[in-house]
Amino acid sequence: MASKQLRQLTRDEVDKHNQPGDLWVVIDAKVYDLSRFQDLHPGGVAALLDPEVAGKDATEAFFGLHRYEVLEKPQYKRLQVGVIEGEKSVIHGRSTGEISKVPYAEPTWLAEGYHSPYFTENHRRFQKACRQFFDEYVYEDAQAREADGKRPSQSVIDKMAELNLHAMRMGPGKHLKGRVLMGGLVKPEEFDYFHELIITQEFARSSLRGYGDGLLGGKVIGLPPVLNFGNEELKARIVPDVLAGKKFICLAISEAHAGSDVMGLQTTAVKSEDGKEWIINGSKKWITNGTFADYFTVGCKTEDGFTVILVERGPGVETKQIKTSYSTTAGTAFITFDNVRVPVGNTLGEEGGGIFVILSNFNHERWVMCCASARGQRGVVEECLKWITQRKVFGKPLSSQAVIRSKLAGMIARAESCQNWLENVTYQMCNMSYKQQANKLAGQIAFLKSFSTSSGQETARDAVQIFGGRGITQTGMGKYIEHYHRTIAFDALLGGAEDVLSDLGVRQALRAMPRDARL
Repeated sequence: MASKQLRQLTRDEVDKHNQPGDLWVVIDAKVYDLSRFQDLHPGGVAALLDPEVAGKDATEAFFGLHRYEVLEKPQYKRLQVGVIEGEKSVIHGRSTGEISKVPYAEPTWLAEGYHSPYFTENHRRFQKACRQFFDEYVYEDAQAREADGKRPSQSVIDKMAELNLHAMRMGPGKHLKGRVLMGGLVKPEEFDYFHELIITQEFARSSLRGYGDGLLGGKVIGLPPVLNFGNEELKARIVPDVLAGKKFICLAISEAHAGSDVMGLQTTAVKSEDGKEWIINGSKKWITNGTFADYFTVGCKTEDGFTVILVERGPGVETKQIKTSYSTTAGTAFITFDNVRVPVGNTLGEEGGGIFVILSNFNHERWVMCCASARGQRGVVEECLKWITQRKVFGKPLSSQAVIRSKLAGMIARAESCQNWLENVTYQMCNMSYKQQANKLAGQIAFLKSFSTSSGQETARDAVQIFGGRGITQTGMGKYIEHYHRTIAFDALLGGAEDVLSDLGVRQALRAMPRDARL
């Protein structure tokens, strides 16, 4: 179908259409005929018949109440009848793949004119491809699934598998050998933690919190124990389908009686009489992706202490959805194991050595959360900077209020601090062995995770104050602020509560104190 021919109009011509039933407005040099829409306007017809709106340039009034995306909806695009002669539109909404020009909306290494000692040209090309992909395939699905609460679409999972994004989200390692990464943009042996940081931050930018966990967040924390501690037969059978997005896995550690207290878990595993199987009984709670997982990496009490075992969905395994304050897209579950029989060959690591399996997983899990947290805060900064420059109060832009600028100053400082600390830790990860990371970075990452999420909670609170009532409304101008404020508590708890992690960081420092240090 040919596109509608738009008329070239003058402002004097538009001004004549200012009555009920004959109502035009100008928004960003585009002319809209609202005559048939006026009675359908959610804000009532009176708002459109305001003498400052009807037949006039309503750009400022519109953007004081609506996001640009409203103009992009088909039902509203059809209302455009022309453009103002000799003028061009200067406002645009979200463009696929573009780098934002809003100050502090991007990390410094992406901002025009800045430099970085960490990111190479390959990283920059990789980031461009990632942003294009996530904007094109993930953004719309995230919005739709947030609305209906269903799990992420399999079509998105399959698209990610085509580029081996599921494998790359696990970080650098042997699991990448022989794979074509991002269409050949980076070789498996060249892929490093900065590439993974880019994936996580681009995903966080284009996604929503519940959807982000739903799109195989369980795999990111549930598969590493299999990769690092499973026997060869188990890995050959499980890993390929999980990295291809055909099967799903989750990490099942926390329980109603034990959250951060891993050694206090009550789920038990005892061996059968012939010693060939584990018999597992107990329950797990708040398990991300649990409702649709095929495999469960389960922490159990055994005769030798604490053991991690891979359980496959089958007889005796039951999952129930837990409703939380973020989307059911995440598949958060309560899981019960009733005499579930599992081959002893599904043991991950040594019997009784489960604490080492889990602890080895924590650094990467928390680091991933730091990547997403830093990017999430930056998104809030961008939303707030846009809002305070277009919103007018007492006849002046909101940005004219010193208290508002003070809040933005704190937001920006926190976002920049998180990102710069994160990049330093990431550089250490790229230059340390796995053993060195476990020894030297556990405290650093614990501190960073605690700082990132506490910063995020402070930023969320200030952002709601800046947006006012819109900041607690799930649609319209403040919808992303409301979503961030509602879901930030997850980041503050998952991977270890802030107080627990801060204490871990101090205890790690105390262990490293030199014996001869005195005042």
